[in-house]
Amino acid sequence: MNLQTMLSLIVSSTLVYSAPLIFTALGGVFSENSGIVNVGLEGIMTMGAFSSVVFNLTFASSLGRLTPWLGALVGGIVGLLFSLLHAVATINFRADHVISGTVLNLMAPPLGVFLIKALYDKGQTENISANFGYYSFPGLAKIPVIGPIFFANTSAPAWCGIVLAIVLWWVLYKTRFGLQLRSSGENPQAADTLGVNVYKMRYAGVLMSGFLGGLGGAIFAEAISGNFSVSTIVGQGFMALAAVIFGKWNPIGAMLSSLFFGFAQSLSIIGNQLPGISHIPSVYMQVAPYVITIVVLVAFFGKSTAPAADGVNYIKSK
Repeated sequence: MNLQTMLSLIVSSTLVYSAPLIFTALGGVFSENSGIVNVGLEGIMTMGAFSSVVFNLTFASSLGRLTPWLGALVGGIVGLLFSLLHAVATINFRADHVISGTVLNLMAPPLGVFLIKALYDKGQTENISANFGYYSFPGLAKIPVIGPIFFANTSAPAWCGIVLAIVLWWVLYKTRFGLQLRSSGENPQAADTLGVNVYKMRYAGVLMSGFLGGLGGAIFAEAISGNFSVSTIVGQGFMALAAVIFGKWNPIGAMLSSLFFGFAQSLSIIGNQLPGISHIPSVYMQVAPYVITIVVLVAFFGKSTAPAADGVNYIKSK
């Protein structure tokens, strides 16, 4: 295997495994900048994966190549609706954010399996026939050296996520909406005094995290797992949450952190093809992403500063 082929394999695999994390982490960034901690990203991804696979199996024969993209959209909508539970609990009823998010994580897998059992009379779905697969960008894939590595046989959803991260950075830091959202997570009392509807901003943050988390789960199901079962989403939501912290609650930072975690995940798949690490037992490669997640959280959590009112319930004064 020459150097270009090896780099192409690494980049392609990294992008495939990073795509779900990028979308989900971007959602977490907006939720936490609004002041709502969302540890329920795992459960939101699970519901996005469930709904996208059901949609895919139902409409693949009629929608063809559009199926996975529309399935991802359906997953995002279901994720948004599921996150509404977290929004109501934390904003209206002032529940503890961590407990509310944990409830989402505990509820989603059995709910998904129950519905699959009701729909298909089995514990998991069949494999989907219309998935994202690999995509080569016309023109860009033919650029010498760079093209075959970055733009040939790559993940289209990942590149969409990278572009979206840049757009959302601009939204968060360069627009009136972004300023109001961040002020709701930094000093909601002051924001309220200046006419910002803090509850509305916090709802917007949580619902954005639901939509993007549902997209992330759908992309994972339609690009990696290929079906839905109780173990489809196992830890990816927590990796996305770690990417939010590692990226310092910034869309660009969260995207870069997601690429790092995606690279760690991909090594368990392509490691046996890479010189130098092919001799490492596969079980170590499989647990490496989760160990890296824990190490990153321990090493960087104390050094990263969250929005000042993140996780603090706001009570509007009269």
